[in-house]
Amino acid sequence: MFLRQFKYLLAVAEKEHFGRAAQSCHVTQPSLSSGIKQLEYELGVPIFLRGRGQRYCGLTPEGHRIARWARSIISHCNAMRDEIDLMHNNLKGNIRLGAMPSMSPVMPLLVMHMRERHPDVRADLRFIGIEAMTLGLSNFSLDAAVSYLNDDALGHLNKMPIYVEKLSLLVPDNDRFKDRSSITWREAAELPLAMLRPSMHERIFIDETFKKIGCDPVISVESESIVHLMFQPQYSDLATIIPGHFTRMPGLHPGTKALDLIDPVVSQEVGLIWADGNPIMPMASAMVETVKNLKKSGELEHYLGEFAMVEPEMAM
Repeated sequence: MFLRQFKYLLAVAEKEHFGRAAQSCHVTQPSLSSGIKQLEYELGVPIFLRGRGQRYCGLTPEGHRIARWARSIISHCNAMRDEIDLMHNNLKGNIRLGAMPSMSPVMPLLVMHMRERHPDVRADLRFIGIEAMTLGLSNFSLDAAVSYLNDDALGHLNKMPIYVEKLSLLVPDNDRFKDRSSITWREAAELPLAMLRPSMHERIFIDETFKKIGCDPVISVESESIVHLMFQPQYSDLATIIPGHFTRMPGLHPGTKALDLIDPVVSQEVGLIWADGNPIMPMASAMVETVKNLKKSGELEHYLGEFAMVEPEMAM
């Protein structure tokens, strides 16, 4: 068995097409097919379901298991090279990072500081949900991720707290909210709201909070983008709920005002997560070291202010 055979296998599984997989591997289709058939012969099982004309029809049950091992083997080979580079202070390649949408303002800070120490590393950022993160860390398609730490799905992963996410209500800066610095969840429920889509973790958390106080708010606009929702109070009468650190990073739009959401005050702990393993993968290790240095230097506190605390006041 050769590494290139595993790469061929994963390319076909990703592209779901033998011809496109061959193009992505920069080989001819007969060469790719020959490599996969040789792997199947050595393992003694079919890897792919094939239709008429050898058309791709999916992975066999054995193929799914082999693909998982192939990802692990290739990932560990890449990690070996990364570790050798790290020994020579010359880490290079891609670090594949996952993050929730609400963490987008914080990610440039983490990436910038990592690249200051490892300038040859390129960051591949993917804003995805918790389920996709845990899957990516498990199948070695992600090196590390930034996520909420209060989710049961993260039980088997390593975690490091970074900051606490509190919530604010972003409203039009008009006479209605003059001299207000806070607002209750019950008051917020009476306003026309722009919200994230119901399937997103942040929206689920917000819906649970409204439900606990017996409120059923009216949602006028839904979007998958927090940044888009922040434009709604600027140009309309709608309010939206944002992570508190958005008031500092990236900052508020003109004509808007952020009010602390109270009664109850809720928060979620945000942190770095990475796959369990010994030794830790070099790319994940570099990001862990970056977070430690930022916390030690006080730079996270400079950027996030009160949100840089690592102990949540009240987790829902």
